[in-house]
Amino acid sequence: MDWVIYSLLGAAVLIALLTLVQHHRHSRRDAGQSLELNLDACRTLLALTAHFQQHRGMSSAWLAGDKGFGSKLENKSREIEGLFLALRPLADSESGKPHSCLTANELSLFRHRWGGLRERLGQLSVEQSIVEHSQLIEQLLRWLAALGEARLEPLVAGRGERNLVRNYAIRLPALTECLGQARAVGLSVTTRGHCSAVARVRLLFLIARAESILKQAGEGGAMNRQAEHAVQHMVRLLRQRVLGAGGVAVGAQEYFDDATRAVDAVFAWIADNGRVLSDAGIGASVGRPGGSYALS
Repeated sequence: MDWVIYSLLGAAVLIALLTLVQHHRHSRRDAGQSLELNLDACRTLLALTAHFQQHRGMSSAWLAGDKGFGSKLENKSREIEGLFLALRPLADSESGKPHSCLTANELSLFRHRWGGLRERLGQLSVEQSIVEHSQLIEQLLRWLAALGEARLEPLVAGRGERNLVRNYAIRLPALTECLGQARAVGLSVTTRGHCSAVARVRLLFLIARAESILKQAGEGGAMNRQAEHAVQHMVRLLRQRVLGAGGVAVGAQEYFDDATRAVDAVFAWIADNGRVLSDAGIGASVGRPGGSYALS
């Protein structure tokens, strides 16, 4: 009789072990899928941020008198509308969560504010346009940071990996925004051919902040040398040919192209970090039970 009891106990233990192994496999698979889904959401927000920053810069040049940017503004607006459609499933999904990062109502309100800006753009000053664009971009960056903190960080294990997430979702996007604002302000200056005292103070502040964030991002993960050089080149251009003693010595299109290269280089750095995080999720989904997301 005892052997029957022992057999039943052994079977129960075996079933429990098999269930635990299966649970670990499903957990790792679900974590990998969740990481990729949230990275996709972050990529959409990053793309929207980039397009809004470009629209702000083009608007500055257009409002300052360079009407050649008019058709570019229309094309950029259409690209933005397409990305809103891609963002809607995330908002719908987040709306049902206890601590949502972005709700459908918030997205609808954001689109309404964006539509109002587009309608009134021709009536705004350069400074008003920069302020209103920047407020919208700040909201995009808040959503992005919330996704990084609430959805990505819990899926990675060590301090180094969390720093990588913070670079991806917070520090480097903030750097693109510093550079994007400098592009917008600098475009109004280069289009007009002179720099006001207010614009000078603003540009000097943005330069200092960009250099500070670049240093923090390098300390939080491997420095991207191409992005570092592009940012440093833009900073030198501002100091020497926009804010230099000789006055404004660069045209609007040349400045826009140079500043855009710097912004794009930082976005490329962000994309590299995203690929590392994505690879980490794939590794975790096939790793040993309880393993961490190694980012080697």
